[in-house]
Amino acid sequence: MSNNEFFAVRDIVKRYSSQVALDHVSMSISEGTIYGLLGPNGAGKTTLLRIINQITAPDEGELYFKGRKFTSGDIVHIGYLPEERGLYKKMQVGEQAVYLARLKGMSKHDALVKLKYWFEKFEIQAWWNKKVEELSKGMQQKVQFIVTILHQPAFLIFDEPFSGFDPINTNLLKNEILDLKKQGATILFSTHDMGSVEELCDNITLINKAKTILEGGVHDIRMQYKSNLFEVGLKGNTDGIKPLMNGDFELAYHSESRTGTVLRIRAKKDFSGNEILRRILPLAEVTSFNEVIPSMNEVFIHVVESQKN
Repeated sequence: MSNNEFFAVRDIVKRYSSQVALDHVSMSISEGTIYGLLGPNGAGKTTLLRIINQITAPDEGELYFKGRKFTSGDIVHIGYLPEERGLYKKMQVGEQAVYLARLKGMSKHDALVKLKYWFEKFEIQAWWNKKVEELSKGMQQKVQFIVTILHQPAFLIFDEPFSGFDPINTNLLKNEILDLKKQGATILFSTHDMGSVEELCDNITLINKAKTILEGGVHDIRMQYKSNLFEVGLKGNTDGIKPLMNGDFELAYHSESRTGTVLRIRAKKDFSGNEILRRILPLAEVTSFNEVIPSMNEVFIHVVESQKN
């Protein structure tokens, strides 16, 4: 165990009849970080989250919390926002929020004080006396997000937290998640939104077909999958560039407009960016130059697709 390890999953196995939902999955989450749990539908993500929340039990493996085995008594330290929202449709929003806060061990007074703060912050005071069924999916999600974080748990687990949100409210939630991290919370979230992974996550685990197929720091993973591809912006006559494509380089993309030419050049050998620039500069005016690093979405697709072969 590392000194900063907050929560660990060790060789978790879960079977349903003849189907293996999780096959020796492990991950280590450092304190005060945001950890992404990624994978296509049916990969086993939700099963793992349910095991962590002790909704179901693993067939093999162990969970560890702050260096010791995780117990049912540690659930009080978790705030869990499941993908399938669980609000009671006929109850009033405020009444239900207080009820759920009391279940987390808060006094009625403390719950009301904190709920007032959050309802004002999210500008949803007018919903307090409405029934849940009167709210849109996004509105219900705001309420459940508030209830999840209200008792200030040390470990927050969000399953597809941005589902049902428009871009403005998605951004609002992202900012709140980053603020929670600044305040010391450790966060695990499952998502299909790879853009959010790049914005929020320090580290990720990607599971597919019940197994871990990729794990590590987001930046490190993106660098691992780069392919010696460079984007060059040029002005003027670019005909002199064509002879470069003689075995050392290949042209992956070519676009021309009134403002100039954009090329994407892949070096077939282990050329540095400086070497490519050295060859191009005598031949054309370079206006921009950068190495193309794959997005997490591109990495995700590449890794999952490669498993089909």
